[in-house]
Amino acid sequence: MINTVALMGRLTYDPELRSTPSGVSFVRFQVACDRNYQKSGAERQADFIDCVAWRQTAEFVSRYFHKGSMIAVEGSIQTQNYTDKSGNNRKSTEVVANNVSFCGSKAETGTANNAFTQPAPSYASADNSDFEEIVDDDDDLPF
Repeated sequence: MINTVALMGRLTYDPELRSTPSGVSFVRFQVACDRNYQKSGAERQADFIDCVAWRQTAEFVSRYFHKGSMIAVEGSIQTQNYTDKSGNNRKSTEVVANNVSFCGSKAETGTANNAFTQPAPSYASADNSDFEEIVDDDDDLPF
């Protein structure tokens, strides 16, 4: 059986990191995803999808994402049945995020964290004497 979800959209509010009584960190957030257009000239419609992330994923989301950030979420759907204070049976549905990723440009997401703007390390001092350059003068493709 398969229960896999992939979403891309914008956060509708700032995620707030919380902890369970046993100390496990989690964060709840909501992603607004545009629906496909159905009619020409029709007003845009969006779905607002509740998500939850646990442990390191939760810490990552709370640290680097804020309201309006574009986010990609990969996870699974989880449903729960419960009874509200009035005695009515209710059902909640949310996406349990396994992986989250940045989407859009740095200017668009407002990410100016030094951890993501540092240049990659240079390996120019490596010894290349064990490698031989391959020269391919044949213009024929092997397929």
